[in-house]
Amino acid sequence: MLPFTSIQAVLFDMDGVLYRGKQILAGVHELLSFLSERGIAAACITNNASLTPAQYEQKLTTMGIAIPGERVITSAIATGRYLRTHYPYGTRVFIVGMSGLRQALLADGYFVEDDEQPELVVQGVDFTLTYETLRKATLCIRRGATFIATNPDTTFPSEEGLIPGAGSITAALVAASETIPLVVGKPAPTMFRVAAEMLSVPAAATLVIGDRLDTDIAGAISAAMLSALVLTGVSSRRAAESSPIQPTAIFADLPALLTAWRMSG
Repeated sequence: MLPFTSIQAVLFDMDGVLYRGKQILAGVHELLSFLSERGIAAACITNNASLTPAQYEQKLTTMGIAIPGERVITSAIATGRYLRTHYPYGTRVFIVGMSGLRQALLADGYFVEDDEQPELVVQGVDFTLTYETLRKATLCIRRGATFIATNPDTTFPSEEGLIPGAGSITAALVAASETIPLVVGKPAPTMFRVAAEMLSVPAAATLVIGDRLDTDIAGAISAAMLSALVLTGVSSRRAAESSPIQPTAIFADLPALLTAWRMSG
């Protein structure tokens, strides 16, 4: 059972928790209102680094979900925050990625883009990836640049079906450079810890609500956070019961979670 009275913040996975495809899921409005009434911080965390927080805010708004962009923490945002705490102003970076990652790293001028002698190669998903980009990134890593990957997702859900994700590009760079990157996104704990820091709450008082055992729940466990699996997305109850990855609690959906929270007092 979840220790509801100790929860100070909630981190939501998005697809499979708040919505499925373009359809909002049951209980989202009610749970967000409940958290607001209780003064409990809420944010979204997603491995998708292709969009900016503003673009996510717009996407959520079209579905009627009122979550501001500054409360959408992508793997690109988490990567940018993490790197700023470990590398100095003016660090040179080579970026393999799209607008979400580029804005997170370059918008404030903290990092300097350099495709010749970068200190970091930071890689996310890139839907217009070219061989030339892979070639340059590989050479930079082999010359000593630190390899950072935003997330390990090998596939990306598109309207046509599953297409190569950031992890597939990572695999190509690992094979070519013979270098294993630091991975920031789920299920690594880094992204979860960055999110808790952004909300100014301790990890132990943070609840992660997700639909995947291997990313959301595993990441929450690695970051020493509470976790709730909802059965509205990828992982089933049967999978959870037989998995070594065990959430703190399992709920059929967000309304069931909210009912349990209200009944706890």
